[in-house]
Amino acid sequence: MSTFPPFVATAFTAGMAVFRRQGVHAPTDAELVTALGTTPAALAAQYPDRAALLLHSLRTDLERQKQDHVRLYARFASAVERLYALINYTIEDLVVTNTAYLTDLGQFPAAWQLVQDHLATYSTPQLHQLLNEGILQGLFRSDINIRLVTIILIQQVNIAITPDIFPAGSFQAAEIFRSIFLYYIRGLCTDQGARLAAEHFARM
Repeated sequence: MSTFPPFVATAFTAGMAVFRRQGVHAPTDAELVTALGTTPAALAAQYPDRAALLLHSLRTDLERQKQDHVRLYARFASAVERLYALINYTIEDLVVTNTAYLTDLGQFPAAWQLVQDHLATYSTPQLHQLLNEGILQGLFRSDINIRLVTIILIQQVNIAITPDIFPAGSFQAAEIFRSIFLYYIRGLCTDQGARLAAEHFARM
């Protein structure tokens, strides 16, 4: 049983909450108007199409995640704990995300590119730094190629958020993410790192 109180992520924005719950195509304009607390005319003026609203909502949501990561880092000192905490945070996000959202996301080039840019400019340096810190702390194996492992981890993220790779309806995104990451990360740990990670691993 974890001795740490649960980490509570900040809430999705109104638009992103609808998209995560139903997908991008499924919500009606009326549902979005209600969720955003606006009028049909104001919605159409600010976001001329669904792609524009998705892009704005996604950009805001990625900033939410960054702020949550800062709060999460404040709770854990070691690189191993921080990495497992990030994985758990993402799993919890995916648990409340309809697979239709991930499928729809790939049909909006600007939004999909924003995700890829985020992975390249934020997630990649973040993972690289955690791996380097973990090696210096004696928690990750010193013989790993940090650059290569970082690339592998980012590609694993892409696998997890690309539902078409797996049979439709067979697996939840959170289950895919958990299966891809947790065992791989544990294999990067030294004995000391593995002991530190054991509690986090067990509660995921």
